[in-house]
Amino acid sequence: MKKFLLYIAVALSVVSCGIYSFTGTNIQPDVKTISIPLVEYKALRVNPSLANDLTVALQDKFRKLTTLEQVDEDGDLELLCEVTGYDTKATAVTANEVAAQNRLTVTVKIEFTNRKYPEDDVSQSFSAYEDYDSTNSLDAVEAGLCESIVEKLVEDIFNATVAQW
Repeated sequence: MKKFLLYIAVALSVVSCGIYSFTGTNIQPDVKTISIPLVEYKALRVNPSLANDLTVALQDKFRKLTTLEQVDEDGDLELLCEVTGYDTKATAVTANEVAAQNRLTVTVKIEFTNRKYPEDDVSQSFSAYEDYDSTNSLDAVEAGLCESIVEKLVEDIFNATVAQW
């Protein structure tokens, strides 16, 4: 009987708090919608698919891990994102002063607005990178590198906005 009462007490406390989620989000119960418009691309070096890939990945992440309805505009939450940097640099140089390894870095800036709880607004930049062997051209490895970078960026953005980590 004691175990049963303990179980009921724990279940009620989890349900009654209203904002806890098993996905780790911290969204108030009256927040129902989110707008995630197309990511703007403002970096000098061009990757024609990156903005779209990042948009789709963000939308998928919020769709899978929240109960928020995605709307085109005027959501309770709004996530504006722009790619501000897309750079490749040598990270390891051999004794002959030749690059042995290069690093592709993508930087994004977000403006996250919570129209119901403005204290949860976030304005922040994020960057993620992947290293690749200099014997490969960027063109040869770019798609795979960007896929991994987008995953990291989406995780960081999600955690900083609705997970508030």
